[in-house]
Amino acid sequence: MNRIDRLTAILIQLQSKRLITAQEVAERFDISIRTVYRDIRALEEAGVPIGAEAGKGYFIMEGYHLPPVMFTREEASAMLLGSKILEKQSDQTIKENFDNALLKIKAVLKFQEKDHLENLEEHIAVLSIPKMGNTDFSNNFLSEIQNAIVNRETLKFDYFSNYSGQLTTREAEPSGLCHYGDHWHLIAYCRMRNDFRDFRIDRISKLQRKNEHFTKDRKADFQNFVKKMILGSPLEEAKLLFDKAVVRYIGQQKYYHGFVEEREQEDGVEMTFMTPDLKYFARWVLMFGSAVSVVSPEALNERIVSFVEELQQHYLKFSQKKF
Repeated sequence: MNRIDRLTAILIQLQSKRLITAQEVAERFDISIRTVYRDIRALEEAGVPIGAEAGKGYFIMEGYHLPPVMFTREEASAMLLGSKILEKQSDQTIKENFDNALLKIKAVLKFQEKDHLENLEEHIAVLSIPKMGNTDFSNNFLSEIQNAIVNRETLKFDYFSNYSGQLTTREAEPSGLCHYGDHWHLIAYCRMRNDFRDFRIDRISKLQRKNEHFTKDRKADFQNFVKKMILGSPLEEAKLLFDKAVVRYIGQQKYYHGFVEEREQEDGVEMTFMTPDLKYFARWVLMFGSAVSVVSPEALNERIVSFVEELQQHYLKFSQKKF
């Protein structure tokens, strides 16, 4: 960031709170305290009425305001992403207030930025409530992907498949962003597979926007893909009773298996799930051994019994061969 941009940003920061310490400014811009003093002096020399309280911090004299703030495309896109999350995570009053704030932001954007947001809005979907403070979310690609979606730019990245355990290089035409299962997912046409694929973003590395544009509008493809995820697989309710001693070890896993709610009982914790595949779900339940019991449906219990019998036969054969 050059000094002009930093001075403008410091001025905005000064207007965000009644008092701002030099240390806060230094930490935000990764500069020394001495540089902060020089920047504050430069703003004062430019006519900005900055006051100071000894030992407390700096403040802008009351009545002084900047002209309307101009948001960058990336900042406005981040606000749009936030509004999608709030649709799932807040009450109606908060949602209405945020929508009103977003309208005011759109009002001061340039025409190109307004078009950017309008195009982007139909390429983002939040199907589940994001968990706050998720330390596993360690990527920095959402902003780049948003721009690539709107500009119809081909993406190139390395992707780790959890199923095959392999890292492959992909080229893909981005269709949209979707949040479910506690993670953001890129929905894109994969040129390697010649079909649409769902890429979990925290498994993407070395992402870059290629200097190559695809012509097809992927909005309809994205919306159809999302509809299939919501309606394509019928969900079945499953209730499990976990021993209290193992509940803390489940952690984030439950969100990957359609967790809905939990209720504490005298003999454990009952959890409700909505799953599209009892077979896959049964394999996960087996991990907890005798520390979990199936409340319903009976088909799930039968599936687990079948797996246990298969395992028993397998290891009996192995034992007989060994001895």
